[in-house]
Amino acid sequence: MIPRALWYLGLALIAVITTGLQLDKQAHRSPDFAHVVPEPFRAFAQAWIAEDALAGADAQAALEAAQVLVARRPVPAEHLTLLALAQLKAGDSRKASQSIQLSAQRGWREITAQETLARLALEAGNGAEASRRYIALLVQSRVPDEMLLDLGPLVFAPGADEARSTMAEIISGSVRWTGLLLARGPRVMPPDAFADVMRRSIARGAVYDCGDFERAVRILARRDNTAGAALAADPPAGCTIDRSEAI
Repeated sequence: MIPRALWYLGLALIAVITTGLQLDKQAHRSPDFAHVVPEPFRAFAQAWIAEDALAGADAQAALEAAQVLVARRPVPAEHLTLLALAQLKAGDSRKASQSIQLSAQRGWREITAQETLARLALEAGNGAEASRRYIALLVQSRVPDEMLLDLGPLVFAPGADEARSTMAEIISGSVRWTGLLLARGPRVMPPDAFADVMRRSIARGAVYDCGDFERAVRILARRDNTAGAALAADPPAGCTIDRSEAI
């Protein structure tokens, strides 16, 4: 009798575990399932629970939910960002800063972490770091233009030599980077800053496609004719820009 009872108990336990895991998997696709997942089986569900807690008024509950999330699923950088936001909500800015930096290191595609670090760098007067974080946002198509338009004037304000120089140095290091800069930079960066970074990168030996460069000049000129004209007057080596058409 005892072996049979253990057998049925084992089957019941497997059924419970299977159901719990299936519910958690479903919660990954549908947040509505998150709160029906038994607590021991919450992995995907815990992310939704942490977000809900963060949106609430209880800072301690948000912090505890985020801590559980990171303990169970530490790898996604987004989870560390949630933890940082919960720590900030709980009033622990030091730990929040550490968590957000770790999040950005683990996943440079983590938008919230990169934007937060850019703003923290600006507050600390670190233009080079703010520039690096801006670039990490600039090269991601899913980052909305509005975010870059808002952040750009802060990072590349007039006189922000460190930020502009850092961007020019990074961009000039790879043809891939120059292409990405030409594709989006003239739309979202402050016009004078874009023109300045372009000139600095060209001086560093950056290689640009002439056709892409001319298109970038035209886009820039529609936003700021002075900046467009200045850039058209100083094209990359080997490129000839028809200023009457480009401006």
